[in-house]
Amino acid sequence: MSNAYSSILTLLNEQEQQLDVLLLLLHKELDAIRSRDVEALKSNTNEKIHILDLVQATDEQLTASPELDAAKQQDWFKEQLQRLEEKLAQCKFQNQVNSQSVEQSQLVIERFKTELLQSRGRAGLTYTNKGKAAQVDKGPGIKA
Repeated sequence: MSNAYSSILTLLNEQEQQLDVLLLLLHKELDAIRSRDVEALKSNTNEKIHILDLVQATDEQLTASPELDAAKQQDWFKEQLQRLEEKLAQCKFQNQVNSQSVEQSQLVIERFKTELLQSRGRAGLTYTNKGKAAQVDKGPGIKA
């Protein structure tokens, strides 16, 4: 590999490190979802946005590199690209796991809410236009 490709290799290595950090953040996000730590989720989301911005900036630098077309023909480039695609696939999978975990948590909370409403009495239980259980507020009643 020549010195002409060193800047491309440096950018690819940076992108690999960024994807490693993103994967770590996704694992931390799942822990925060499990523990229902809203502050950790908020902080983690900000870090993820920052890392994704860095990945995009690195990608733009790679695209602007004049040696990119020639580098794409090299075996080392293909191997590095394969590693990056594998890490990206891991990130996408972990993101999907996190998404499903959030959806399951929301379902559990909704089911718990419905059970609480039902336990307060069926007379005041109704459903919203979206099919979610709700308690009807009948007010303080009539005072005579």
